[in-house]
Amino acid sequence: MRLAIPVAAAALLLSAHPGGAQNSSRISIDSHIDTAQRVLIDHADLTQRSAVGHVDLPRLRDGGVNAPFFALWVPTYYKGSEAVRRTLDLRDAMQALFDAHPEQIALALTAADIERITKSGRIAAILTIEGGHQIADSLGVLRMYYRLGIRSMTLTHLRNTDWADSSTDQPVHNGLTDFGRDVVREMNRLGMLVDVSHVSDKTFYDALAVSTKPVMATHSSCRAISDIPRNLTDDMLRALAKNGGVVGINFGEGFLNPQDAELLKAAVASIAYEEPSLTGAELDAYAAKEYHRDIAGKPSNATLDDAVAHIEHVIEVAGIDHVGIGSDFDGISSVPKGLEDISRMPALRSALRNKGYTDEQVRKIFGGNTLRVLRQVCGK
Repeated sequence: MRLAIPVAAAALLLSAHPGGAQNSSRISIDSHIDTAQRVLIDHADLTQRSAVGHVDLPRLRDGGVNAPFFALWVPTYYKGSEAVRRTLDLRDAMQALFDAHPEQIALALTAADIERITKSGRIAAILTIEGGHQIADSLGVLRMYYRLGIRSMTLTHLRNTDWADSSTDQPVHNGLTDFGRDVVREMNRLGMLVDVSHVSDKTFYDALAVSTKPVMATHSSCRAISDIPRNLTDDMLRALAKNGGVVGINFGEGFLNPQDAELLKAAVASIAYEEPSLTGAELDAYAAKEYHRDIAGKPSNATLDDAVAHIEHVIEVAGIDHVGIGSDFDGISSVPKGLEDISRMPALRSALRNKGYTDEQVRKIFGGNTLRVLRQVCGK
């Protein structure tokens, strides 16, 4: 599914971005954005700078982020074949973007693809699934997603799957079931990244016990600073480091700031999670309405300094090789002051340099660590 870029188009691109090939060789990864929702639901043209949302291609370039993970997120009220259909609709929407603008963005399947695509001055898109319910309890569906170029899957989302407990649901499986362990083994075999964001603590440890390859928490932060179940404890950070994995720091409400955490916990506890008895277009219309309600901007106490504090905490507990960026942009309803969208990433880099981190250390945080994991899991 690799897209060839015509020589003339490549030359035009590099002439439009002087020194583009050289600058783009510095890979910067955000391991979780939800922008595919805007592409499918709102038909957003990501090639144009927008006043809506947090991410588009111009703002990715402004932020120096050239290898984002695009999450194909399906709400957990999509069940069975409906969850599969919705995943394919999101995959199709992203393919339309790749097909229409091969001179600007292309699908990456391996670390080498990321290096090749970014060296040409384009955005390398890594596709992920955000919720194990999207495989409809089928390893065959998982394998087909892999064949469609999807290289990562979050084992759960807001609610438990039939085979894994979520961090925001009442546990019923005591972590992973036997089938859940088979899912992790099959992901290892295929070369698909196991994402432990959203899972319960027991599921986290079960996944690490089963996996023979590094795992990632692509969009989580530190529970020692902001006490929500979606964040990782210090023991979990140490276990992740022993596994060789990486945590991508999440910028969303409650993840960074303790005051926001209390508000988020209250909001999650009050959710009366509706399970609409709809299918097809009616279910999609319901999902669009819910999506627009959930992403409405909300005030936040968090700041850029809070993001720095979480990065430094991971470094202190787990080491410099085990932290990355997983902003959750376009999937969060409040953003930190100073990190209002993806174009503001240079401010975070500057803040880290002001703290005394070297250019090499900043490169690790902004993509080097995640690229290492992708190389180990998905292939060189």
